[in-house]
Amino acid sequence: MTEHAVRSLGFGLGLRPQHYPAILDGAPAEAAHGVDWFEIISENYMVDGGRPLAKLTAIRERYPMVMHGVSLSIGSTDPLDTDYLARLKALAARIEPAIVSDHLCWTGVAGLNMHDLLPLPLTEEALAHVCTRVDAVQSFLGREIALENASTYVTFANDAIPEWEFLGEIARRTGCRLLLDVNNVYVSAFNHDFRATDYIDAIPREAVAYIHLAGHEHNKTYIIDTHDHPVVEDVWRLYAHAIRRFGAVATMIERDDKIPPLAELTAELAHARKVAANALKQPAQVA
Repeated sequence: MTEHAVRSLGFGLGLRPQHYPAILDGAPAEAAHGVDWFEIISENYMVDGGRPLAKLTAIRERYPMVMHGVSLSIGSTDPLDTDYLARLKALAARIEPAIVSDHLCWTGVAGLNMHDLLPLPLTEEALAHVCTRVDAVQSFLGREIALENASTYVTFANDAIPEWEFLGEIARRTGCRLLLDVNNVYVSAFNHDFRATDYIDAIPREAVAYIHLAGHEHNKTYIIDTHDHPVVEDVWRLYAHAIRRFGAVATMIERDDKIPPLAELTAELAHARKVAANALKQPAQVA
């Protein structure tokens, strides 16, 4: 799919099993209560059959989709898991997503999966290592991927490159796209005491494929990215700043816990449309 086609998907939600009935009970020609597309967690559907895959196939007949993974472990020093990549490629062939995305992180080493999105040392050595692996993944899949900035809670003493420059350089060297999680920028900025707008302003405009929005848990001295609350006002303001910089980029809302009825999420998605529309009326910000 072309860059323009990905960016112009519109406004989407993460596909969750709790919402299957509400989505499939709608008329095929009608967007699911204002949802233009859905993002799936790739690993939930990397199987040969079963009810989830059947539901996914039925929903895919009506709506565009994006695949979003949590297990690529692009930053690990373990060899790339070719069995995982083969199953990922097969799922992509089945549902023809607009793009396949995962996180800039590592999830384990020496065969151990930590089941968490762990931060990378932001060094030239790590940058070269990640770029080599991104090239290999894109070659294996036969398509470009998008990498998401993860929320972080610690940094490395030998960090030498700001995260935003690290991300941008990966995109420049490999041709991969970026999945900009605005909430994650906000969370990491608070936790590490940098300006969230500086991060947004340094990301290459042409590299952003789509945007994530989500809620978090604020604990006064630190923030945890929980995806179990509505988007907060400060993140909405940062999202508006991002839209002024990047233009009308496809946007979605994630909710992974305390999942409300679909109507509640689509109301929040309608607010995202409003924030984006208002931001687009304001002067573009170019850095």
